Amino acid sequence: MDILLDVHTHTIASGHAFSTLQEMVRTAADKGLKILGITEHSPGIPGTCELIYFRNLHVVPRNMYGVELLLGAEMNIIDYKGNVDMPEEYFSMLDLRIAGIHSLCYQSGTIDENTQAIVGAVRNPAIQIISHPSDGTVPLHFEPIVLAAKENHTLLEINNSSLKPARHKGSARDNNIQLLRLCKKYEMPVILGSDAHISFDIANYEFLYELLVETDFPESLIVNTQIDLFRTFLE
Repeated sequence: MDILLDVHTHTIASGHAFSTLQEMVRTAADKGLKILGITEHSPGIPGTCELIYFRNLHVVPRNMYGVELLLGAEMNIIDYKGNVDMPEEYFSMLDLRIAGIHSLCYQSGTIDENTQAIVGAVRNPAIQIISHPSDGTVPLHFEPIVLAAKENHTLLEINNSSLKPARHKGSARDNNIQLLRLCKKYEMPVILGSDAHISFDIANYEFLYELLVETDFPESLIVNTQIDLFRTFLE
């Protein structure tokens, strides 16, 4: 595949990542990407940037080294209604708005409650991407999530980082297979996410390719190779 974009990455501003913004963009340029998204963790994650960081994103050029730069946040889903931990007044300051469940910011409930939390975030018109829904942090019903994502034009991420052996997420592989099969069934595009916390991992999808082959997932449903299709989800 001709990978053109990776929009779920983090810099040192997130507190537990290891490359600067300019190091990330230079690496994206070296890898031939057209679009790089940097989505720092919102304040619920220990050690990340304060809200003032997002207020000041306007000072950063949106094109560096020939790469279009999109700046935003990976927000934390915090309850069973799908609310997130960033005030709505900040949404307009972000090029990208991703939301996901992180164990540090969310108390797992029943499988139905967890599913409703994701569906609630999917239905938020400000949220464009749901990060790593299939990483196994909480148990979920995936079919209603895929159907809600299709209805609300929200992308679901297939996350490479969660499949790294060091993460010890035992159910992530099977969950991702299930999610890919459902997205294929309902012709719902997905986005591959590196979740890079260091520049070397930008556009690194090494653990995802075998899943795409196993599910015979059509490239036409992968937005990383189609900038125009990706932009329709930003709108």
